[in-house]
Amino acid sequence: MARKKLKTKPKRARAARAAAPEARGAGRRGAGEAGLAEVCLRQWRSRLEERFLPRLIDCLAQLSEEEIWWRPNEASNSVGNLLLHLCGNMRQWIISGLGGAADIREREKEFAERGPIARDLLRDQLQRTVRESCAVLARVKPGDLTRRYRIQQFDVTGYQAAAQVEEHVAYHLGQIIYVTKLKRAKDLGLTHLPLASSKASERKL
Repeated sequence: MARKKLKTKPKRARAARAAAPEARGAGRRGAGEAGLAEVCLRQWRSRLEERFLPRLIDCLAQLSEEEIWWRPNEASNSVGNLLLHLCGNMRQWIISGLGGAADIREREKEFAERGPIARDLLRDQLQRTVRESCAVLARVKPGDLTRRYRIQQFDVTGYQAAAQVEEHVAYHLGQIIYVTKLKRAKDLGLTHLPLASSKASERKL
């Protein structure tokens, strides 16, 4: 009997040692995934608040109210339409989709509107929507990003929902900048490359 006990103890020890690296690996993966999620969430908030929003507001300030609702043709949207569209998209995908608020979006109206809606009202709506979207992203947990959501009839993860909004805002921001440059016929000074003498920590996109 003593010999049998001596034989089983090493087997259990070997099994425990074999399982330990796998458990440690799973722990490292979990920590790595949580770290990646935190980086993504910070970056998404930073881009919305510090990069996209100021440029949208700057363009809005440089256009007259007539120019805000100008359309080059019926196949194109005005800057005013695009701003309403951005607010609707952020609210549906972030505030409602990830944040759980009621989905009250009426997408067709974003494009049907002919204005004029006053510049200040558009700016306030845009600022409020970005602020609420960033508040949702600030309370999203890493695990929420791997969950699946049903948004605008799409089956997506939290990662896909947030990334879609970032891409969508950047896409239409480019159009709004183009219209503003077309109307003002000048460089808007929105792009600044870092100086060669700057510190690495200061060179941020």
